[in-house]
Amino acid sequence: MSFANAPVTRTLVLGLVSSSTLASLFDVKHCFYILVDTHFWQYRQFWRTLSYQLCYTNSTEVLFASMALYNMRILEQMWGPRKYASFVLVSFLLTSLITPTLLSLFLRPLTIGLFNYLPAGPTPVIFAILAQYHAIVPHMYRYRVAASPSQQPNETSPSLTFSDKSYRYALAIQLALFQWPGSLLGALVGWVVGYAWRNDLLPEALMQCRVPGWVVGIRTQRRRDEFEGLRRRLEGENTGVASGSQVPVDGGVATQRTVPQEMRDQLRGLI
Repeated sequence: MSFANAPVTRTLVLGLVSSSTLASLFDVKHCFYILVDTHFWQYRQFWRTLSYQLCYTNSTEVLFASMALYNMRILEQMWGPRKYASFVLVSFLLTSLITPTLLSLFLRPLTIGLFNYLPAGPTPVIFAILAQYHAIVPHMYRYRVAASPSQQPNETSPSLTFSDKSYRYALAIQLALFQWPGSLLGALVGWVVGYAWRNDLLPEALMQCRVPGWVVGIRTQRRRDEFEGLRRRLEGENTGVASGSQVPVDGGVATQRTVPQEMRDQLRGLI
């Protein structure tokens, strides 16, 4: 139970807890949520579109969000920190623009001003990650919860089927319902952005965007040195092995390549 091979997830969890705590200590939580008529149309505080996902305004949401991010760290371990950080950044930018725009230009006029509030917190980003988690990570097992405690195992009766991933979905769904309908809107937008990334529906420039390696602690020169060291070891092993055996073929003799030679040639394209 650790953040092994998940530095981006560790940064997200620690940053979310820290920012939410500081916002509470310094009494600046009012700077993060959005009231469309007041903050946008009256005071022109459009900077809130980039700040409302930086923290939550209550400790319960912080707890559920941190648990959700932690339990989905396997996605970063599968993708690698650089791709995962790039996806989180793109999701943050898209959801920060799309969600307030939908609320301001469409949903608020349709509801005659009743739907006017967008709560603080990175719920859209969490649901974008959840969409990827749902599509990529398979479940390990399933189990059923019987509707009646007296039924026998071999009887067919109403029951609910869950998997080992169900409680992760429950954490995220709880986040979507904490301050609905605003939190639910953010969750839906995040889910759509996540699936759009998964199905290559976003612009190619966003799909191929990658943060610099140093942002997530990857040093290109160090990786090049590792490949170079591995190539030299293969060359050293190759000196103690025959350079290749002669295999007779029709019309001449062919040289059979050794395994170190094959690996060395493959590494040349990576360095």
